[in-house]
Amino acid sequence: MAQSPVIHVDESHLGRYVTGLERITLELFSAEALAPLPVEPLRASGTRGMIVAQTVRLPARLAANRRSLALCPGFPPSIPVSLFGDRVIPYIHDTFLLTRKQDLNWRAQTYMAPAFRFALRRLPWLLVNSETTRDEVSRFARPDAEISLYRPCVRDVFGIAHQAGRARIWSKGQALRLIAIGTVEPRKNLRAAAAVAAALQAAGVDARLDIVGRLGWGNEVEALKALPHVTLHGYQPADRVRELIAAAHALITTSHDEGLGLAPLEAQQGGLATIVADIKVFREALGASGLLIDPARPDEAALRIRARLIDPPDGFVAAAELAKANLDRWNSAADRDKAQLIERLAAKLAARG
Repeated sequence: MAQSPVIHVDESHLGRYVTGLERITLELFSAEALAPLPVEPLRASGTRGMIVAQTVRLPARLAANRRSLALCPGFPPSIPVSLFGDRVIPYIHDTFLLTRKQDLNWRAQTYMAPAFRFALRRLPWLLVNSETTRDEVSRFARPDAEISLYRPCVRDVFGIAHQAGRARIWSKGQALRLIAIGTVEPRKNLRAAAAVAAALQAAGVDARLDIVGRLGWGNEVEALKALPHVTLHGYQPADRVRELIAAAHALITTSHDEGLGLAPLEAQQGGLATIVADIKVFREALGASGLLIDPARPDEAALRIRARLIDPPDGFVAAAELAKANLDRWNSAADRDKAQLIERLAAKLAARG
């Protein structure tokens, strides 16, 4: 009896923390998101279980059912999985495993980077989260690879949409609360966000920086803990993140690089002003709605923040209006990507039948 076609979705990287990587897997590659396609998740527990799932269990499933496909939306497909060629479709968030080796921990250097390099050289169809990532991936992919956009639809994951109509107005003598969301690690360049807050203080604005996210690797945590105007909150549940966003005037993201950077888009659900590094992906994702700064020039960044958000009486109100228009633009494009992907995957399954 012939086996039914199925799409195995690698969810083995999902754990107790739900950050951008995990959220993408849950929202873009679940059975509900890919309905009516036949989807079977592959789950695991702990780092050892994840490695076994990626190197043994998923290849075994593909070998047992030749009509099956594999989607790998989290970590790069393992080398044994990539050997199945056109039956394997990875979702690529960024190329940092190859381009920012100095920011990687040892697990990424020894396990993920070689697998990622092998997958890019072998696999003919790749999914990416942005035009910026597509351009970067094309530098490393096989020459004939097809690279398709599957931009995530930005949902109100923190339950902050009701805050969008609340005007965030700063007045002299009041603390200006900036919030940064993301893992505390070198690539996020959170020391630059702290330096911008310090420059605002020097310019007469009592700026405070709240950092929400898992405490990662490198020397970032120790350096930030030493700054009196910075509070490290660590990883927090959605309810607590919602409270911190409600107290904030603006979100600041000063990453050296990003494949997409969901945090500014998600913050726009609450009408939050977004202050971001002037890099290609933020110009793509935020357009005119983001306040672009050079993180290496904190004094200049402080002047831009004052001129755009603080000094104009309606600076934060205007930012909320721009945020709504930008989300409508982004999500319309994401909906088109999703429809095209489901149609393409359905055709690929049918061809294997």
